[in-house]
Amino acid sequence: MAAPEGPLVVGVDSSTQSTKALVVDAATGTVIARGQAPHQVGDGPGRARESDPEQWWSALCEALAQCGPAAREAAALSVGGQQHGLVTLDAAGRPVRPAMLWNDVRSAPQRDRLVAELGGPKAWAERVGSVPAASFTITKWAWLCENEPAAARKTTAVRLPHDYLTERLTGRGTTDRGDASGTGWWSGTSASAAGSYDTELLDRVGLSPAALPEVLAPGEAAGTVRDGLAGLPLAPGAVVAAGTGDNMAAALGLGLRPGQPVLSLGTSGTVYAVSRRRPAEPTGTVAGFADARGDWLPLACTLNCTLAVDRIAALLGLDREAVEPGGELALLPFLDGERTPYLPYASGLLNGLRHDTTGGQVLQAAYDGAVFALLQALDLVLDSDADPQTPILLIGGGAKGVAWRETVRRLSGRPVVVPGASELVALGAAAQAAGVLLGEDAASVARRWSTTDGPAYEAVERDDATLERLASTLHGAGALLGGE
Repeated sequence: MAAPEGPLVVGVDSSTQSTKALVVDAATGTVIARGQAPHQVGDGPGRARESDPEQWWSALCEALAQCGPAAREAAALSVGGQQHGLVTLDAAGRPVRPAMLWNDVRSAPQRDRLVAELGGPKAWAERVGSVPAASFTITKWAWLCENEPAAARKTTAVRLPHDYLTERLTGRGTTDRGDASGTGWWSGTSASAAGSYDTELLDRVGLSPAALPEVLAPGEAAGTVRDGLAGLPLAPGAVVAAGTGDNMAAALGLGLRPGQPVLSLGTSGTVYAVSRRRPAEPTGTVAGFADARGDWLPLACTLNCTLAVDRIAALLGLDREAVEPGGELALLPFLDGERTPYLPYASGLLNGLRHDTTGGQVLQAAYDGAVFALLQALDLVLDSDADPQTPILLIGGGAKGVAWRETVRRLSGRPVVVPGASELVALGAAAQAAGVLLGEDAASVARRWSTTDGPAYEAVERDDATLERLASTLHGAGALLGGE
């Protein structure tokens, strides 16, 4: 490998299941070294999902160690982390209890109560940009106060997962506006570039602002790596950027400009785009997140994506690519309920079977139903004046599949680009670190790295007949989709 052209930076992706670390040449975006270490996620009673934050630190040290000497040569680092988690620390900075993760939704009753107490979804959207789901941090803290009051009383500091790692590195409690916007107690209406905490909401859930980290402005450093951190293969004094949430880091990794739609195909599906306007979508379908740069990142999520389609393929005994055109099927693959549209108790629905229907046509209908839900969400995420011919950036595991890509093209009528860069959260964190180190905008750094380069596919005529058939089926399904 050729010698790096610029300083080395580290981007970290601390996700639910593992920590990944990339050492990147800040000048070119070339990945010099990489490492990965797993996390354990505990499944408790009910809908509990928890992890010990100490293992995140151990995994970070291990992932960096796998990067070899390059990690110690890095001049800057940033952490992108899973959003919404509740990390509670005592006066000595030790975890009071395991962290409640984003997919821990025991706090659904507290969520419903908080939404009602503040005047309903519209009031929340106008106040904090989002209608909190049971994944949001504010609902988890309310749950903890009601169900584990001793732990709540012992807590002197509340952090998000990426905040916890950044503080371990620097000794300073900080966060960024992107990750803070997923808590439910941060408001972007402040004149400050960093936004501010909503003290009335904090009072409502019994949390002092003094327990929360300082929100840094875009481009501001959190500090530097402290001396004496045993087992951490980083040079003391290396710059530590503010870090951010995983979705915000991925947006940085793509160097997104306003109006560029991203469609992420994973177990669940996600659509988002950068916007200059603060979102306030009143139904709760769109989370009105801030991005890590000073703009906004409206985002919508569907629960049923690649996993649901793969399940249909398995039921049919088909390879996931064995789709066939034709037929007049409508399949709504809401196998685990659905978030977008909001049908939490739904089951899957298949309509339009004939004697000559083939298994491949049923499988194609499953793809159609999943992509239909994502495109409905995309219409809510994009600004009304966004260019409808801007290519969709297709990312995630499903982006590698021909059937997924062609279904997105046919039902969107848009061009599609499949970026060649992977590990976008870690790359986005690296771009943030490079931006702080070099005094550049992080998204501009990622664009210089050409992270969106990849195969491009021209637009095809939109399949309005299929879209109308799915919309009609959804509208008329009623009780057939399942009730509580």
